[in-house]
Amino acid sequence: MVESMTTSRHGFRERVNPSTLLNAAIFLVLAALPCRAEADPLHLITGPTGVTVKPAFGGTILGFDIDSVGTQGLLSEFKSNPDGTILAATEIFDQATGQIVTITAQSNRHDDFITLGVVGESVGLVEREHPLGLFHVERTYSVIDPLAGGAVTGPWTPPLGRKQNIDQVRTDAGTPEVAVLALDFSGHGSNTIFTSDVGANTFGPAFEITDRDFNFENTPVMTFDGKTNQAILGHNARSPFIVPPMIGFLDLTNGTFTKFAGKGLGVINGMAVDSDDGILCTTVSFVPTVQFYDLATKRGFSVHLPGADDSLSRGQTVVFDPINKLFLVAQEFTSTGSSGSSIQIFDTTGTFIESIDGLNFINPSRLTPIRIAIQPSLRLGFVDGPPAGETIQSFNY
Repeated sequence: MVESMTTSRHGFRERVNPSTLLNAAIFLVLAALPCRAEADPLHLITGPTGVTVKPAFGGTILGFDIDSVGTQGLLSEFKSNPDGTILAATEIFDQATGQIVTITAQSNRHDDFITLGVVGESVGLVEREHPLGLFHVERTYSVIDPLAGGAVTGPWTPPLGRKQNIDQVRTDAGTPEVAVLALDFSGHGSNTIFTSDVGANTFGPAFEITDRDFNFENTPVMTFDGKTNQAILGHNARSPFIVPPMIGFLDLTNGTFTKFAGKGLGVINGMAVDSDDGILCTTVSFVPTVQFYDLATKRGFSVHLPGADDSLSRGQTVVFDPINKLFLVAQEFTSTGSSGSSIQIFDTTGTFIESIDGLNFINPSRLTPIRIAIQPSLRLGFVDGPPAGETIQSFNY
């Protein structure tokens, strides 16, 4: 939002000539006009910047992120070769231009690379999937530390078995640790959550999610509160009806698990936390609303997405800007623009701030959830598309 500068007015005690009065009047008029560049020099435009990131080989993107304190981003892609093999690569791009600057890894077998995030202090994290046979995939993980170095610097060795696969890696500003949610495909275990300092290759204790409301059908959505060292999960109660969602809290020090019924209706689509102020923001699947909770009291309220009147315009992924204290909510089908997608922005009190229209991350065959990656100090972000899965688009907010 743009705020006009306040200017003071000065009276004239003595006679002045007409030209002086005219010059003074012009000065006062100009001084009273909004001076956006001086008041907020980084927030010069709102909306798409025109910068588009295209993977080097024109393949399908499997995960991306940006360095929230640096100038580069990371993505992985795959593309089918004529001989039936897969071209897979992980690449670093420049945030300002969108150009690919380094290819850090490449394969022409049947492997896949997946960008899991840029975490800690500018550490890139990438998964490699190498098939050994039917239903037998070898998964290894590499770090690029720092991302600006452009090269793999070592392995990351999470405490996972062959039948476990990482589903989500969540960061929190101010801590080098991340929370990791791993899925179990063995049929004999439950999904697992643990913390890790990726750059140091160290790990906290792993805890299984055994609560019935958080381990059926779809995977729960997770965010990480680094201040209290807890994973916050969003899912749904086991019910044949459309009911309010469930929100769970896993203490990542001792494994204690608690939960409560949230606001809205349906499964939780996205969530993010302001850990400094103890505020949680969520979206749900059945109504176009955004929920805000005080984590100290577990009390919350819902607000409607602007212009939305049906579940098609529901909110999806949520991310938090810890510098400007803003929640960014992905809306795959816009309720404020003429077409395409939007990002709706709220402050921590639940007040609507602005819409970022003119985006397009609609993707009926989506392989990965909608991703919003932000550079808070520059009020710069990146999101899927258009078309989703093939490019990444940049925006200011």
